[in-house]
Amino acid sequence: MALQQIVEQTVTGLGYDLVEIERSAGGLLRVTIDLPWQPPVEGGPVVPEQFVTVEDCEKITRQLQFALEVDGADYTRLEVSSPGIDRPLRHEQDFTRFVGEVIDLTLKEPIGAAAEGQVSANRKKFRGTLERAEDGGWQIVWSDEPPVKPGQKVSKKRVPAPLQALGFTLEELREARLAPIVDFKGRSAKPV
Repeated sequence: MALQQIVEQTVTGLGYDLVEIERSAGGLLRVTIDLPWQPPVEGGPVVPEQFVTVEDCEKITRQLQFALEVDGADYTRLEVSSPGIDRPLRHEQDFTRFVGEVIDLTLKEPIGAAAEGQVSANRKKFRGTLERAEDGGWQIVWSDEPPVKPGQKVSKKRVPAPLQALGFTLEELREARLAPIVDFKGRSAKPV
């Protein structure tokens, strides 16, 4: 059985989602897991988001070590971890889950003529808010206005940069990740 299948069966069999498998030089096998996500039910109770714990990683590690040994998989070191604050977005469900969040995305090809003079035609990297487009696809909305630095005074006459939007499909993406924005004042509840 292929390594991908062994890992996927083991992880999903224990009730987790497989986010990513990575093999590195030196025999490192890195497995990223997450807890399954269920879309919120309208009118239902608000369930706080669950996060992967060290105990979850330990449980998966023990089971994977056994499964990989039985199958004779070639690896030297196994790492099991959570997706972290810069979680990769790969599947439609990932994008649905993180609508309204700030993401970083990289396109496979520059946007070219579609830029219409708004941004550089060679641009492939964007950071903005993920939204569902009117046509059912996806879009990212951003402003190229530089962020205000702490203590900096902003003129009341200053005109804010306009918001821009870029529609995309999952096939056009090289990579998409949650933007690693850290707020040390604590998490605020998401509006429902």
